[in-house]
Parts: sequence; C-alpha cells; structure tokens
Amino acid sequence: MATRIDAAPAPAATDRVSAAASARLGRVPVAIVVAIVLAWAVAVAAEVGGVAHYVHHDTLLEGGPPFWLALFAFLLAWQLMIAAMMLPSSLPLVRLFASASVGQPRPGAAMAGFLGGYALVWSAFGALALGFDLGVHRSVDSIGWLHDNQWLIGGSVLAVAGAFQFTKLKDACLEKCRHPGQFMMRYYERGAVGGFRLGARHGAFCVGCCWALMLVMFAAGVASLVWMTLLTALMVHEKTRPAGRRAVPVTGVTLLAMSSIVLLYSAYAAGAI
Repeated sequence: MATRIDAAPAPAATDRVSAAASARLGRVPVAIVVAIVLAWAVAVAAEVGGVAHYVHHDTLLEGGPPFWLALFAFLLAWQLMIAAMMLPSSLPLVRLFASASVGQPRPGAAMAGFLGGYALVWSAFGALALGFDLGVHRSVDSIGWLHDNQWLIGGSVLAVAGAFQFTKLKDACLEKCRHPGQFMMRYYERGAVGGFRLGARHGAFCVGCCWALMLVMFAAGVASLVWMTLLTALMVHEKTRPAGRRAVPVTGVTLLAMSSIVLLYSAYAAGAI
C-alpha cells in the first residue's frame, strides 16, 4: 500500500517547530554570550570616551593613515561590530552547533572553526565595503558635480537598503537563517575544518540577507550606538522570530521613506529644487 506524503507545513508552523526544537537542544556557550556583552561594552565605552570617531571610515580615509593601516584598524572595529550585531542573530544556529559538537573529541576547536569561518566572511565583506568607500571618496574628490552633491550618497544608501528588502535574494537567504535545524542537517560536518566550512556557509547566507542593512550601519559609522541598537534588534527579529518575515516589507517601506526625506530635504537645502 502506497504511503501518502502530506503537504509541507505552512511557513509559520515550520518556524514554530524549528524554534521549539532549537530551544530544547542546549544552551548558548557562555563564551559566546561574554563575547557579545564585551563587544557592546567596548562600543559604549568608545562612544562615551569620544574615541569612536577615530575608526569611522571617513576619518580613516580622509587624511588618515595609509590604506593598509586604515584597513587593519577598521577591521578590528568591524570584528567588534560583528560580535555585537551579528552574533545575536546567529545564536539559534550557534546553540545547535554547540549541542551537536559535544560528542566530538575537540568541541572547542570545532566551535572556534565555526566562528572563524563566520568572521572571515563578514570581514571580507567589511574589507570590500571599505574599498568601495575609498572609491567613493576619490570620486567625490575628482568629480566636481559629485563633490557639490554629496548629499546623494547617504540617501542612496538608504534607498538601496530599502529596495533590497523586497528582493528574492533577501527572502532566500533569510529562509536559510530562520531554520537552523534544517541548515545543520544539510551542512553539518565534524571537526574544526568542518566547523569552519559551516560557519563560512552560514556567514555567506547571513551576508546575503543583511549586507544592505549593514551598509546603513557602515554609512552611519561603526560605533553609532543608536544605529547599532536599532539594526541589531531588526536583524534578530527578521532572522529568528516567526513574525520576522512580516517585518521585512515594513522595514523596506520605512527605509525608502527615510531615503525620500533625506534626498528631498538635502536637495532643497542645497538649492537643487
């Protein structure tokens, strides 16, 4: 007698099952929680102490140190921002990976490999973003029209981030992040190398769904506490909560509205309209 295959459960039901299952499969390693708390503490201390602007990309690129030194300083600050902003949104997968790695001979090495792969992918994105920003700075310095209309840049970043919220790539990458159990079943490997591959693959999907929002963070500055807090809460909600998919278009509309306001006001202030 043939066995009937039921239809796939609705996405909301799948999200609830995935969240419930991951909640039963262990806790987040204490070291990860400490890293997140320390990253936020350093960000707050840098802002309060008035030293945060030293690692802002504009400060580093405009009359700052040589590019290789600027890149090194920026990536150090970028690591803190990744730990503060991105690790919280990846805690469901971290918890599952830690639980699955308990039986390995060296679970700590496997976790280190996972985090290393994740950080490497995000660091590569940060380096590309800084290189792109260097190109923007040089274009502003060499093109008179762009120099006189620099207000276009900030508004355009918001517009790109808003428009990306409605793309299929955003949805596809978010689906991978929202179901850590399915992701683990498909890609899990033992050992430090296997952990590195899993972390890098997860990092790629994470960049795929969050790169545009992180560009907003990049434009605001790597230690802007207000933007860090708002975007962290948003990305955690989008990636880990069953209702996160409903927030995606709302965020898109909000960012597009902000872009319109910034561009129109800046154009008016500059006498362009």
